[in-house]
Amino acid sequence: MFKHQGKNRTLSHNLRIATILSFVAGIVNATGFLAFTELTTNVTGHFALFLRDVADFKFWMLTVYFLYIFSFLLGSFSSGLLIELFKENKKLNVFVIPTVIEILILIAVAFLSHFPKLYSPDVMVCLLLFAMGLQNSFVTKLSNAVVRTTHLTGLFTDLGIELSQLLFPKAHPNRKEIKSTVKLRLFIICFFFLGGLVGGFFYSKMDWKLNTLLLGALILIISLLYDDSKLRFIRAKRRFRQGRKPVLKFRRRAKVRS
Repeated sequence: MFKHQGKNRTLSHNLRIATILSFVAGIVNATGFLAFTELTTNVTGHFALFLRDVADFKFWMLTVYFLYIFSFLLGSFSSGLLIELFKENKKLNVFVIPTVIEILILIAVAFLSHFPKLYSPDVMVCLLLFAMGLQNSFVTKLSNAVVRTTHLTGLFTDLGIELSQLLFPKAHPNRKEIKSTVKLRLFIICFFFLGGLVGGFFYSKMDWKLNTLLLGALILIISLLYDDSKLRFIRAKRRFRQGRKPVLKFRRRAKVRS
């Protein structure tokens, strides 16, 4: 799920990573908006507000919105930088590094919310935007730009285009591929929506407040552990099979000699 990259990825790989990360993004989006009344998974709205404040010469507010935008960009840059720095290390899964940083940020925001003296809404929003920049960057790199999980504008655009292409089978004969991408985008949209519902429920009804982010961190931790244990199992299975081959060859030779 976190291991295969680009052309080595299948629809199954992309579906698993997309559902997990879009669900977490939905939790962060709902929790961040309920806590701060600010978007914490994308910067489209922040950019519009930044331009409004520039026009009104509201220097403090335009600085805040600039920092929001910059935090998302910095998260994306940091994720790309880490991947490029460590991609030659064959023993290290480079995509785990930004995921672990995202987990630590979600835990840190939930933890800091219990200390009013350390608590700053603008800083919290910047941290969450940084985390979502990390996530969007590494999943884009991991899936060769097939999967994006932190905002839905581009997804709905692509979905609309692909649905229209299904109506013209002669012009677009690769219907199987188009249906696969439609399925993927529907999964991302549905799980983002579901994550938002879960985030809103735990924030408001269960009164978890920013502790709801711990749920997103827990999902990411479980996903990493599952992916690692599955990879270890596959490698152990391969070693076992490779170990059996010399034994089988030896037995066959012994039978021939006898």
